[in-house]
Amino acid sequence: MQNGWSRFIQSYFSGFRPLAITYQVLSSASVDELWRTVVNLADVSWHPLLARTNAPNGLLPKPGLIYRAVTRLIPIPIQIFVENVSPHELLSIRLFALPGVEERVTYRVESTLCGTRVSYSVTLRGWLSPLVWSVIRPFAERVASELAHAAEQAHQKSDRPSQMRDLLGAVLLVFLMSRSTTC
Repeated sequence: MQNGWSRFIQSYFSGFRPLAITYQVLSSASVDELWRTVVNLADVSWHPLLARTNAPNGLLPKPGLIYRAVTRLIPIPIQIFVENVSPHELLSIRLFALPGVEERVTYRVESTLCGTRVSYSVTLRGWLSPLVWSVIRPFAERVASELAHAAEQAHQKSDRPSQMRDLLGAVLLVFLMSRSTTC
């Protein structure tokens, strides 16, 4: 049997609905490049909210995996639980930072006719969610665009050697063509 105080708390906090929002951005990077950036748990340098993780390089997310991260705002450790992984499509995680708030994040990558769409969905539950949302909202708005930018930068870096090879081949072809016409 519940006492009056616990019924009051339960009824008061049951009125808080989850806060949910999705941010989307189009990217010129391929689905593979974006997916590699998302699942690289050790490198979160692109993420505006996370500073670092304790995940080793090369660790791929699998359902049930639990690892730690430290936020950029306040250096507190948070637990991250990988909920669902659909390769090259979806990564769903839950973040547990403070008692009274639970955050669920979903990254979705999909190919479209205009490029690759990156979706970042955030759902906050708990009685502290309005306060936490007011703090993290400006950073959450940038996650999808920062992810797309990081993947595009990685694509440009990996594409440079082939561009140099193509340029060198073109110069060599022009040189050989000019020599064969003068002889």
